[in-house]
Parts: sequence; structure tokens; C-alpha cells
Amino acid sequence: MDRSPETRRLTEWVLLGLLDESPNHGFALARLLGRGGEIGRVWAASRPLTYRAIEQLVAADLITPARTEAGDGPVRTVYRLRPAGRRAVRQWLATPVARFRDVRAELIVKLLLLERSNRSTAPLLRDQRRAFADALALAQGTVETDAVSRWRRSQAHAIEAFLESGTAPLG
Repeated sequence: MDRSPETRRLTEWVLLGLLDESPNHGFALARLLGRGGEIGRVWAASRPLTYRAIEQLVAADLITPARTEAGDGPVRTVYRLRPAGRRAVRQWLATPVARFRDVRAELIVKLLLLERSNRSTAPLLRDQRRAFADALALAQGTVETDAVSRWRRSQAHAIEAFLESGTAPLG
């Protein structure tokens, strides 16, 4: 059963982003998403979850098998984006995240995917600053009365500094 774009899991979006770079097979994608992989340092997924997400994307008609190739072990299926998948991921990459808590994983992985494909992160950072403007002002104006308010205010300062830097540190 396919999910709507609003309920698509982050692993599925990340796979679409990686396949937007170039066709690839599940084993290589799982390695990128593994704990030691380049994407895994921001958003990690196990090999079974990666393959399950690939199945979901095939079922949603967003990716398709392109060819098979020999590897060290079983034959590997190489997947490529379908036009609907390319449109969906490009829109997702351009869309700011909704909540502060989404910065740590979703926004950072979007920035990483944009950087990996040599696309500018400036439009997303600009739009993210606009999307968070009111929430940042509110959080920074919070009176620090307890641990939650101190955390929220500190988090808002850090997010604002990150977005204003124009640089997306990825570690």
C-alpha cells in the first residue's frame, strides 16, 4: 500500500534523494545509510529497513528497476527514479521542515543531499529562516523558568545561528 507524500518515511525520501543523484542498487544504498555511511551519520537505517523502503518506492511507482548487475554475492538490482519520483524528491528537497525537532535529521539530510548533488543550499536555508521566523522569535523571547524553557531558548539560538551561517556543517 502506498503512502501519501505527507506520510512518506524519511528513509524513503533519503533513498529518492540518493537515486536522484544516479541509479544505484540496494546494497550500495544500504551502505550509505548504514551507521558508518556518509548519510548514516545524519540518518541511519538498517539494511532490512532500506530494502523495505525500496519496495515501498517501487510500489508507489516512484522508482523502477533499471537493470541487474553481478556483485560479490547475488545479482543486484539497480534502481532509477521515475519522473514522478524525481518531481516528488525535488519538491521535498526545496520544502522547509515544520518543527525545530526536524532540523537535526530531516533538514540536515536535505542539505547533505543538495550538497552531494552540487545544488545550492541557499534557497532552502532562506525559506527555512522565513518558515521559522515567528517560532524563533517566540522561543528566544521565552523567560527561562525551567529546564524546558532553557532548552527551547538555547535550541532556538542554535537553529537561528545555523540557518544564518549559510553553511551547513554536517557533523
